[in-house]
Amino acid sequence: MPPLSTYLARCPLIAILRGLPPGDAEAVGAALDQAGFAIVEVPLNSPSPFRSIATLAARFGERLLIGAGTVTSAADVARVAAAGGRLIVTPHADIAVVRAAKAAGLIAMPGFFTPTEAFALLAAGADALKLFPAEAASPAVLRAMRAVLPAGTAIAPVGGIGAANIPAWREAGAAGFGIGSSLYRPGDNPASVAAKAAALIAAIDA
Repeated sequence: MPPLSTYLARCPLIAILRGLPPGDAEAVGAALDQAGFAIVEVPLNSPSPFRSIATLAARFGERLLIGAGTVTSAADVARVAAAGGRLIVTPHADIAVVRAAKAAGLIAMPGFFTPTEAFALLAAGADALKLFPAEAASPAVLRAMRAVLPAGTAIAPVGGIGAANIPAWREAGAAGFGIGSSLYRPGDNPASVAAKAAALIAAIDA
């Protein structure tokens, strides 16, 4: 499995498909693939998330990094792996989940908000860190974090990220961006997702 950095180099945008119905997974995944996204996560508080992950992994797993968000237990890690997911994203700083993900050979991107949490998660083996909720932080906070964390630590702000504020976060050193409601809301059709994906890709390219 390629490292997370390979996927982020292709496209630093992480699609967060919260609320995705399993029946829409393949069509929405195709729209994101065609737009140029490389990483897709289905939060586990979505309807039948493991079915969606299995569908996405079967269709796109050779090209895209497919995984789960809102992972809160080691048992969930095992179910994601069984469904074919390879990425574990948490909303919180849970060392046990990081260790379970790494033991299963998966990529771990746990959530954090303080330097204490960040260092503990990196020591547990995290591949990257998710700054969450980014609405409560700022690019200046990210810049300060990067000054003290190990060089090369990949940090992705998540929460309230869209085309308008991506440039400021990128200038502060964000390695990736978790994109939720500004990309996908339950009920969105593939054409709508494709249009929003194109606008976000344009913000990155700019």
